[in-house]
Amino acid sequence: MNLHQIKGDYDAIFGLGHLCLTALQLTKNNLRPYAGPLDWVGTRYLTDLNRLLKNRFSHFMEPINLRVTGYSTGVYNKERYISLTDDYYSIDSAHDFKADKNTMDEIVTYPEVKEKFNRRINRFLDKMATANRILFVRTSGTFKEAQELESVLSGLVQNDFSVLLINHSNVNGIVEQNWPLKRVCAVELPEKEIWESNDRLWREMLTGVNYVPYLTKMG
Repeated sequence: MNLHQIKGDYDAIFGLGHLCLTALQLTKNNLRPYAGPLDWVGTRYLTDLNRLLKNRFSHFMEPINLRVTGYSTGVYNKERYISLTDDYYSIDSAHDFKADKNTMDEIVTYPEVKEKFNRRINRFLDKMATANRILFVRTSGTFKEAQELESVLSGLVQNDFSVLLINHSNVNGIVEQNWPLKRVCAVELPEKEIWESNDRLWREMLTGVNYVPYLTKMG
């Protein structure tokens, strides 16, 4: 799949990590109509993300799997948060548990954070079942992992979907990888500074991608 093929209208768009970068770029390009469950967490390994999706988020962020790892700051400000890792899925939460309400020894706001995740998960799974065309955007993944992701999503999504997978490497612009995958468009972007210096390239990739909330089923 190539970049030209991902152009068009979608009635659901979700970021799949691996960092907050995906959610930030979707926001910058007006393609984040609602929050997804993976927007502000770190999903280091696509293999673990594939397992999470295959399990339909079962056991995600359960207390028995959580380990406090330190402090972090907010996405848009310097507000302090307690960082936790979900060891069952190797997922890092850095922007959910405010340090003025929680401590390293006691996570007081766990119930409301878990409720927030549950709302977002339910929305995500509902869109998997009802949306006519979905775009997923992910940074970091090998060909084998992308192949597995395509297979897992094929079992979740009832209608059409595409995946834009971005890896960062020593390139000067957008380099399409032309992987032989029907639903995954894999590209490489420059790795020098990934958070802002590639804004123009993200805009170029996502030009022609539109969020249309009431998309008529194709075919």
